[in-house]
Amino acid sequence: MEKIYFDYAATTPTDPEVIKAMQPYFFEHFGNASSPHSIGRESQKALEDARGVVSQFVGANPNDIVFNSGATEGNNHAISGIVYHAMDRGNHIVVCSAEHHSVLVPIEQLQRDGFKVTYLPVDSNGLVDPASVKAAINDQTILIAVMHANNEVGSIQPIKEISVIAKERNIPFLVDACQSVGHLSLDVNELGCDLLTFSAHKFYGPKGVGAIYIREGIKVSSFLLGGDQERDRRASTQNISAIVGMAKAIELCKDELLTEYAREEKMRDRLIEEIPKRIDGVKVNGDLKNRLANNAHFSFENLEGESLLMSLDMQGICASMGSACTSGAMEPSHVLRAMGLDDALAYGSLRITLGRWTTDENIDFLLEQLPQLVGSLRL
Repeated sequence: MEKIYFDYAATTPTDPEVIKAMQPYFFEHFGNASSPHSIGRESQKALEDARGVVSQFVGANPNDIVFNSGATEGNNHAISGIVYHAMDRGNHIVVCSAEHHSVLVPIEQLQRDGFKVTYLPVDSNGLVDPASVKAAINDQTILIAVMHANNEVGSIQPIKEISVIAKERNIPFLVDACQSVGHLSLDVNELGCDLLTFSAHKFYGPKGVGAIYIREGIKVSSFLLGGDQERDRRASTQNISAIVGMAKAIELCKDELLTEYAREEKMRDRLIEEIPKRIDGVKVNGDLKNRLANNAHFSFENLEGESLLMSLDMQGICASMGSACTSGAMEPSHVLRAMGLDDALAYGSLRITLGRWTTDENIDFLLEQLPQLVGSLRL
């Protein structure tokens, strides 16, 4: 049975061109980038060349890019690093209530340790009102965290407007851009963020590698100790093959960005239009205008989402309810709850995310199978 993949928000296949670019760095150019000899210098050059490619894609200075294991590490680094340096100035954090757990859980731990936290509400489309950010700030606020695009419903936040508010009060602003880097054209200076996190496996690169942008002048303590790699900001021998793969993936995304966006947007809009026509009791989740091109998210009345996923999988269709990081949890999505959905609708959710190898024929098959499966599973 052919497998049809509709879970690109969870992870993407590694592009064959990326694998090809990585291969020499496993054996031929295997050196430690910190070693002084010629083999080490080869790795050091590859490292800095990759840093240049990645920084250019997000509009950053190369010196402001720190390579790491991915956005989860980056978010933890940003939060703990900012707090460590700012504890003498305040103990208040402002965060969007619909953030990824790699942001929410570290902040919840800080809250248990005595920090004050304001959780920003989102509207029915999953969007933060910048006015609520301004209202939440006080003299003790040391960090604002709002993601660029939501990993479950795809809504794109008004980051530029929020950044203006953060700058007026001189408060560091963290943006988790895991879902948008490689899929949207973005520039850290236009966005106005101070910290930006992303992972290579979300844009056809290898797993286990990512980066954090830290604007020059922002004081963030090192996340790992025991070495002076990444300009003393992240100890540990750099994973050169993965970093090279990440840079190659970014290059491929840059070359195909507009074409892929338009193709995915067309398929996404077809799903959003057709599924409510073919199935009764369907709610489309997320903002219909400010939305990732590859994300279509639905809630079905009188339906258990887990049963639907199992039935789709039996037909060779791989999809999800929401974040892969919490797919084993029995609690309904905190994102959908924050948007005002009741638990019954939240449990009946389906996330369809598209990518480089999604075809119109894949969409045809889903539209053919989904009404039949929902009809057979309705409670």
